[in-house]
Amino acid sequence: MKSWRNRLHEVIFEADTQSGKIFDVALLWLIVLSVLTVLLESVPEFQARYPLEFDCAEWIFTGLFTLEYLVRLFAVRKPWKYATSFFGVVDLLAILPTFIGLLVPGSASLRVIRILRLLRMFRVLKLVGFLEEARRLQDALRATKKRILVFLSVVLALVTIIGTLMYIIEDGQSGFTSIPRSIYWAIVTITTVGYGDIAPATVLGQMLASVMMIIGYAIIAVPTGILGMAMVKNNASRTFPRLEVSTQACPSCGRDGHDVDADFCNHCGQAL
Repeated sequence: MKSWRNRLHEVIFEADTQSGKIFDVALLWLIVLSVLTVLLESVPEFQARYPLEFDCAEWIFTGLFTLEYLVRLFAVRKPWKYATSFFGVVDLLAILPTFIGLLVPGSASLRVIRILRLLRMFRVLKLVGFLEEARRLQDALRATKKRILVFLSVVLALVTIIGTLMYIIEDGQSGFTSIPRSIYWAIVTITTVGYGDIAPATVLGQMLASVMMIIGYAIIAVPTGILGMAMVKNNASRTFPRLEVSTQACPSCGRDGHDVDADFCNHCGQAL
């Protein structure tokens, strides 16, 4: 006979069971409704007309999500493992903004972060292939993090130098009133965003801006190329057939994404 903890784990974490599927679908709809509530609450007309209704709805959503989070911690054998996992952190962030809003006015709008919880639909709808592709993208990012960090450091140094030169050239005119503001212009220009709130007026400044614009096109292509090459290399190294991913969650740490033939959790070693 299953214990209460095992039954809770089956309902909350398992998408293959009927009760688990019903729970997950209901949770997804609850998340969607809570995010829509946050969005509508930001509309001044709705906020002025239904302030009490929005407050009541938000505390109901927060209460349900808090209860769900505590039950998830109770259902796994290693609560800390789940709490520090990706979905564990997202679940916690989904309820914190409401309580923080009591102390920091205006921060309650951060409740929209709950939309990240919709990532669970990949498991609920058995779109586990997307999880495998996300894992490959994560591997590629980890493999290229040093090169991307070096690239960003070079870009940071470049915008600092050019921003300072522009401050000297324009002599505090045309909006270049300080070096930080000039660096802001350099960042906007090199990323080809071009707000147009600051623009050089001197000929030398315009020439430097033209160089920045040309460099910007090259800079955009660099991180894309680095990541693309890593993903191609990663896919080429996988000469073995890809295993399907199971929707079963670990009863110890609550994590999923295991291979269908896995006997143990690849995160904590617990028997599945």
